[in-house]
Amino acid sequence: MISEKAVVETKSIGNNATIHEYAVVRGEVVIGDNVVIHPHTVINSNVAIGNNVEIFPGTYVGKIPGGPSLLRTPRYKKSTAIGDNCSIGPNAIIYYDVKIGKNTLIGDGASIREQCKIGSGCIIGRYATINYSTVIGEGTKIMDLACITGKSRIGNKVFIAHSVVSANDRAIGKSGYDEEHIQGPIIEDGAAIGIGAILLPGITIGKNALVGAGAVVTRDVPANAVVMGIPAKVVKYIKNDTFSRPEKSK
Repeated sequence: MISEKAVVETKSIGNNATIHEYAVVRGEVVIGDNVVIHPHTVINSNVAIGNNVEIFPGTYVGKIPGGPSLLRTPRYKKSTAIGDNCSIGPNAIIYYDVKIGKNTLIGDGASIREQCKIGSGCIIGRYATINYSTVIGEGTKIMDLACITGKSRIGNKVFIAHSVVSANDRAIGKSGYDEEHIQGPIIEDGAAIGIGAILLPGITIGKNALVGAGAVVTRDVPANAVVMGIPAKVVKYIKNDTFSRPEKSK
């Protein structure tokens, strides 16, 4: 069903798709079977939407990156793809040059910038921000209000709690934008980041490591380590799903 009050410029619409009133779907959009596009949604050209996707009111898919006073010139391809069985919450903003895997939930008001890739079975929480050139693996959960800085790498089955923030520039923008010196955190498979933690530029959090709530991570975290505090320090190691104290330094 396509509402008479919707603006639909594409002819590539699958079976049993529903486009509600006041939605805007531009040309060269591909819509799969059983897709539901709610009112006041904008789908820009060259967006591909898989089967069984639901896009809730006020969402914008295919935003062009850019604007005044940027330190960097955005680079992007004018296309975006949303995999099968995804749900895109109200007022989410998904830029061009984004790929979202199947069975992924994008929460209300979330923002996903250009050159980002999100794996299958992920959750991006309400009002979370995924900045440019970030790769997120399969089955990862990033909770509400988290801010993932540009050029981050996040592995499979990672958990990032509410209000976690990260940075990618040790000069805090004072030296302009230098691609070689900009790097967000690398978070390896199975790691978990507690609520309100702060991750500084270029650090690596090893596999299955755990970062405690409110910790400020200034250096690499070993695999299976538990770190806490400001600055974060190793307090335990995880072995066979149990905890053991690290050896004291001599």
